[in-house]
Amino acid sequence: MKPDELGWSALAAELDEHGCALTPQLLSPAGCRELSALYDEPDRFRATIDLARYRFGSGQYRYFSYPLPEPVAALRAAFYPLLLPIARDWAARLRRPAPWPDDLGEWLAQCHEAGQTRPTPILLRYGPGDWNALHRDLYGDLVFPLQVVFGLDEPGADHTGGEFLLVEQRPRAQSRGTSTVLPQGHALIFTTRDRPVRSARGWSAAPVRHGVSTVRTGRRHTLGLVFHDAA
Repeated sequence: MKPDELGWSALAAELDEHGCALTPQLLSPAGCRELSALYDEPDRFRATIDLARYRFGSGQYRYFSYPLPEPVAALRAAFYPLLLPIARDWAARLRRPAPWPDDLGEWLAQCHEAGQTRPTPILLRYGPGDWNALHRDLYGDLVFPLQVVFGLDEPGADHTGGEFLLVEQRPRAQSRGTSTVLPQGHALIFTTRDRPVRSARGWSAAPVRHGVSTVRTGRRHTLGLVFHDAA
């Protein structure tokens, strides 16, 4: 995965402006179907979460176990070095530490030493009437500030509704919402916790939460890549 093939400068600028950015198509329809089919192989997962049980919404998702399936591990490893310069730049603007090393394996080792040992890549499945409440995927004290979600189904054909939602609390202002349709095989990069925004006092951290609107018809699958592990 090469930055120039992704139009990375434009994606980075969009992340700065909106807190999220949609990539070109990275996975084929066949590759998407192979990933979504993993949902029916429970031995690949460490946990299944029923959203209604925890009042997180409606629907279900599963956390992968280690070792991750090869395509999932490869995507996680490919995105980390692309996102790392943005993470470090945002930390500098907010005058925060930037503890993330060049290598994803070293970063995950830091997470594990801190007690965050459980893998966080997830496969999500929604049916008619399902939705996901606004939230943040933190999982512990060590947090990588960006994450990625892949659309695995074709909107309008496999499902209707189920748009990705991002809500940003702007400094001393009303919240701003963004709605994104996830095309099949495309990835949406978005902020995990907050992002730097200009204010009268320089740079301020704008808290951000994300969720999924109600699926009207069909079935919606997505692959979520979080770059820190869970306690």
